[in-house]
Amino acid sequence: MLLVPMLLVPMLSLAPSLQAADRITGRDFATRSEVIAPHAMAATSHPLATQIALDVMRRGGSAVDAAIAANAALGLMEPTGSGMGGDLFAIVWDPKTGKLLGYNGSGRSPKSLTLDYFEKQGLKDIPPLGPLPVSVPGAVDGWFALHQRFGSLPMKDVLAPAIRYAREGHPVAETIAYYWARSVPRLSPYPGFKEQFTVDGRAPRTGELWKNPNLADTLQKIADGGRDAFYKGDIARTIGAYFQANGGFLSYEDLAAHQGEWVEPVSTSYRGYDVWELPPNGQGIAALQMLNVLEGYDFSKIAYGSPEHVHLFVEAKKLAFADRARWYADPAFQPAPVARLISKAYADQRRKLISSDKPLREVQPGTPAELDQGDTIYLTTADSNGMMVSLIQSNYRGMGSGMAPPGLGFILQDRGEMFVLRRGHPNTYAPGKRPFQTIIPAFITKDGKPFASFGLMGGAMQPQGHVQIVMNLVDFGMNLQEAGDAPRIQHENDTEPTGQNTAMSDGGVVQLENGFPYETIRALMDKGHHVEWALGPYGGYQAIRRDPQSGVYFGASESRKDGQAAGY
Repeated sequence: MLLVPMLLVPMLSLAPSLQAADRITGRDFATRSEVIAPHAMAATSHPLATQIALDVMRRGGSAVDAAIAANAALGLMEPTGSGMGGDLFAIVWDPKTGKLLGYNGSGRSPKSLTLDYFEKQGLKDIPPLGPLPVSVPGAVDGWFALHQRFGSLPMKDVLAPAIRYAREGHPVAETIAYYWARSVPRLSPYPGFKEQFTVDGRAPRTGELWKNPNLADTLQKIADGGRDAFYKGDIARTIGAYFQANGGFLSYEDLAAHQGEWVEPVSTSYRGYDVWELPPNGQGIAALQMLNVLEGYDFSKIAYGSPEHVHLFVEAKKLAFADRARWYADPAFQPAPVARLISKAYADQRRKLISSDKPLREVQPGTPAELDQGDTIYLTTADSNGMMVSLIQSNYRGMGSGMAPPGLGFILQDRGEMFVLRRGHPNTYAPGKRPFQTIIPAFITKDGKPFASFGLMGGAMQPQGHVQIVMNLVDFGMNLQEAGDAPRIQHENDTEPTGQNTAMSDGGVVQLENGFPYETIRALMDKGHHVEWALGPYGGYQAIRRDPQSGVYFGASESRKDGQAAGY
């Protein structure tokens, strides 16, 4: 998801002057204790989805069953950030093999849509809304691939809670109502949206009961008919006919040909912890590149929130994002030199570009010789057998493209907007190609055992957020809840792997959430950073940690969202 600053929601502020220090830690930003439970844990961005996940595990379902059930429910309860019209990525800790497995459930561009078409239309970027940015939705395929390998309950039982809530209704949560209201004016012109996602032309209000019988019917067809009911049955035919009638290119054949893939997660070590991400076409390795650069500094002598902390973080981010813009794309079309990009030796080279006194104004990516050659939901679950799931799912821009096929109850993603309409770029549009992806799940292991499953949604904030969570846990000694509640940093205006932005030439903008000392802001400005205050673009975090000795789970869900961590 591409986040927009929430300037009208002051309740999200973490300013120390507005709240007392935590009674245990003394930290101004601590909002509540970690949730601790012996058997199972779930953390999602909606309390009802969290309870669904726990109920599934109580009935004998695995953590994967719980994650699928919660994701299906969030498509109903948080359509501003998710839905079966979008893509999915997941990392799973398999306790039987003691290994992490990754799933790339991202879809490809329509086979009949070509780069020539965009050029003939005079387009320099792919539009953010309407039929042109729509790619094949990969979420449902991801559900069934994960379930086939790790599911315990029948899929009918897994999807039943979402179906029931879709028919009977649920009260809309506060933050979701806010974003929904922002989406309605933009998306109402697109066929099927107003009829299926408004109440007499407006968004449902906080606490108002929302039903989606069309979605219930679609989920029931999938529960009864399996994966092919979505990709090769009446649902796919409805989608194909809808786009053909409305100037689009996504076809039945595109859906029928879709297949996600199991992938090997990649990692780097950070002060004794192994941090895991998925390789491109996602942006996860940017977090690993940042951590490798930051590991070269002694943060035992650098305080959280100090000018040095923020400055070094921002400069490491600039270096990683320059490579992100150059190298991250669908590996089937443009393989990235991943091993070299996340190596310690490469980080040592790049770190030399950082000055302690002034910010980098522009950054070039590593050369081939050096290299050897925005809404989303995040959730995590853990079960009594030790399985842990890190799952992220999105329609990209808020509620997606606005294209809502009749009678289906969901909106198609606009992830194709992430392509570049420039020949020769790794992320150049091509038929049947996966676009650059922002959504990334994460995982931490220590000594070969699971330590934490976590994620932080929000476009380009995601790798930045992952790094901040790791640093908060490892460098600054925070617990799981504090690590998410701590004020966040976001740097903007780098060169992007998409067509929307030009190369950074002025150092970009450092956005700081309320809670950073004025002395830090002043010192950053004295160094030459352009510092801005912004309230909303810092993402949403969930996490589960497992104690390696007792097996006890610790859960966290931050205060910026409507979510909940709970266990039993």
